[in-house]
Amino acid sequence: MEQFIPPSFNLPLAWMVDFSLPVLLKQVENLQSVEIQPADLELLRSLRKERLLYVSNHPTNSEPAVAYYVAHRMGTRFNFMASRQVFDWGYGAIGKIIQGLGAFSVLPGVADRESVRTARRVLAAPEGKLVLYPEGEPTSGENDSLMPFQPGVSQLAFWALAEARESDPQADIKVLPTFVKYVVTGNDVKIKVDLHTSIRRLERRFQIEPGNKNLLRRFLTVGRVLLEQAEGEYQVVVGDREDFEYRIGRLRHAILDGIADRFKINNYQRDADAIQKLRQFLSIIEMIEIDYKGIELPRLSGSELQWMKRECGKAYDFIIIRPEYLVSRPTAERFFEWLNRYDNYVFGKTNTRTRRAHVFFGPPISLAAWASRYRENKRRTVEDLTTTLRKEVQKLLDATHDLTHPIVRPYDVEGS
Repeated sequence: MEQFIPPSFNLPLAWMVDFSLPVLLKQVENLQSVEIQPADLELLRSLRKERLLYVSNHPTNSEPAVAYYVAHRMGTRFNFMASRQVFDWGYGAIGKIIQGLGAFSVLPGVADRESVRTARRVLAAPEGKLVLYPEGEPTSGENDSLMPFQPGVSQLAFWALAEARESDPQADIKVLPTFVKYVVTGNDVKIKVDLHTSIRRLERRFQIEPGNKNLLRRFLTVGRVLLEQAEGEYQVVVGDREDFEYRIGRLRHAILDGIADRFKINNYQRDADAIQKLRQFLSIIEMIEIDYKGIELPRLSGSELQWMKRECGKAYDFIIIRPEYLVSRPTAERFFEWLNRYDNYVFGKTNTRTRRAHVFFGPPISLAAWASRYRENKRRTVEDLTTTLRKEVQKLLDATHDLTHPIVRPYDVEGS
């Protein structure tokens, strides 16, 4: 099995996708529309001839499709890094399509030299454009928060600038901070009916009688029942500290530590945060599936590999269930994020609701302005650029606050 999949741009395929883009966005991602402000559209078109690193938040799997739409409105083409496993979806059909649209593979967790070399070449080329997600994988699952940005994106940008300046000493790369905000369509009455129907299905599954609880309390009750069942399954003893958030955190570490113990995972750090642990396991799974030979991997049977995937899925569901996130601002969008986690945990699948994607852009950052600092102190400058990028994306996130609103009273959780 190929370990690296290069981009192989297919113009007829791209034209076909361009022509049918609104339909594809609706059918594949359930996006009713992608909204870009007129001033931002002017900004995008002013960058059409520039080398561009498009840096975006990554709460779902829909952001690459949104980025493709942005490139279409911009009048250009983007290249994309995609996880190696994506190229095998649909018996390889998905891989052929995204490869033809400019995607190339990256294998997380290892030094994927071919992928890094390709990314540098793409971005260093005149008018080269590359999409990267500094939050990395797995996706955060929370549109209203950001995970820590990984410094590899900034480092790659500086490497690409150095490569570009080998042939053009005045070359520059613009880094474009981007934020995608999803807004559920429909009025509050319709949305609440949908949420009540969906949570009632889960309540019946676990024989929960909702009584007179409001929607927020019902969601938390289902979460508590799932937590209690999982604590029993993983033999997690509930101590004196009964805080919901603390118990969820302890449970997800119990799930992840159980994977490490069963398969005796090398270089596993029990005191690492849950996201780091999960990333290590997801990387191992992907390397096993493509028969990667670069490092020693656990030898797993097919059933053991499937078990590991299921356990990672459970840990992920509990990683992104944070009560404070929901109760502090119970918008329709946050309710549906939680519902997706519940449905995935209980039924093994989710049903994405119809949404609009609003895309916002910060001021482009000229990498040339950072070049002298990078020459003086590479590590510090990479860290500083990474911090700057996260701050810029956070500003965009904060500015989207009024696009959504709570549909029940915040913190109304007594008796849940």
